[in-house]
Amino acid sequence: MTGNEYIGFKEMCARFDVTPRTLRYYEYIELLSPRKEGRSRFYGPREIARMKLILRGRRFGFSLEDIRQWLLIYGEKGTREQYRVWIELADRQLDVLAQQRQELEAAIADLRDLRDETEALLSRMEADPRDA
Repeated sequence: MTGNEYIGFKEMCARFDVTPRTLRYYEYIELLSPRKEGRSRFYGPREIARMKLILRGRRFGFSLEDIRQWLLIYGEKGTREQYRVWIELADRQLDVLAQQRQELEAAIADLRDLRDETEALLSRMEADPRDA
């Protein structure tokens, strides 16, 4: 019997909208360690909480290795050290995201300018059929 606090593999995939391949990979790289009964896997509160952290970390752009190392700190050094490292990781990622935003804003501005130039050219062509 699995107990009420555990969910199965399919439910874990559905709850977090991940593919079975993704879930198996997270296990393979030791981000998750479900309880196994034969070929079945069961995920308890710890694994569910870890999955939330993994997906949140991915959303913020952290690598799986960064996430794995950060999760390991809790077991090895405790909450205080984990929080300290989290702040360092977050500061680093905020810098990366700010740089990406600047690059994206520049690309948007360039694309908008090129679009506007092309629209102006097209308008001139339509106004004077000899330019076509």
